[in-house]
Amino acid sequence: MKKILPALITGLLLSTAVQADEGPVTAQKLSDHVYVLFGQGGNIAASVGDDGIYIIDDQFAKLSDNIKKTISDLKPGSAEFVINTHHHGDHTGGNENFAKAGAHVIAHDNVHKRLKEKHGEGSDFLPRISFGHDLKLHFNNEHAHVVHYEHAHTDGDSVIFFSNDNIVHMGDIYFNFGSLPFVDVDSGGSVDGILAAVNDVVNQIDDNTKVIPGHGKVSDRSGLIAYGKLVQNAKDVMLKAMQNNASLEQVLKADPLAELGLEYAGWLPKEKVTTLFYRSLK
Repeated sequence: MKKILPALITGLLLSTAVQADEGPVTAQKLSDHVYVLFGQGGNIAASVGDDGIYIIDDQFAKLSDNIKKTISDLKPGSAEFVINTHHHGDHTGGNENFAKAGAHVIAHDNVHKRLKEKHGEGSDFLPRISFGHDLKLHFNNEHAHVVHYEHAHTDGDSVIFFSNDNIVHMGDIYFNFGSLPFVDVDSGGSVDGILAAVNDVVNQIDDNTKVIPGHGKVSDRSGLIAYGKLVQNAKDVMLKAMQNNASLEQVLKADPLAELGLEYAGWLPKEKVTTLFYRSLK
């Protein structure tokens, strides 16, 4: 059975729901001030408190009104900041709509570069604030630490640590739906970078930390450890299959990932995963 992402996330037990032609946007409370929102793209974190509202990622433009409505049901008002975990459209598609509503988009320098290449200089899709290694946002009695992990899922990935609430948003470095990650080699991503990021985060959190993946259910430290082992196992079997300068065609024919016994989403088939792992590890 294919584990298709929309079916997975709409099946979660959630506290708030907004129905529209574009599909539901739902919210699950993680702490007094932090929620995770699910829709048709990457998972959104929303910080809601005395200082106002900000969100991490904003999915697709067509969902912006539903996202805004879901947030306003939690607290009247609009987002003052949007933090992008990386540049992909299912995480940044709402940037323009939220910027026009008054939000300031924050992201790594490489996200600014890639969005400028796509949308042009001066576009409201672009971050108004960008950074190199890390940045802290002191808002809603929280100190959100935004940390860049280079050459992971892409070359612009950020992980956001909520220190007081003990929550971390991993973006697409972490896929939590029983399959391997999308290693966007063409955007500077790498298998080793994903593993380095996962291991670093594991070492910084504890057993009570709530871990928000880019896609899939909210997880925890043990889930992230298991994911890291899965990616490491996939790397090991791929390297074995790539011995003696095996070509991509030879590796695809050998189908080394089959021994892991995984199911794959329709938009990320095993052949694509194998190809991207091969290109990264080559």
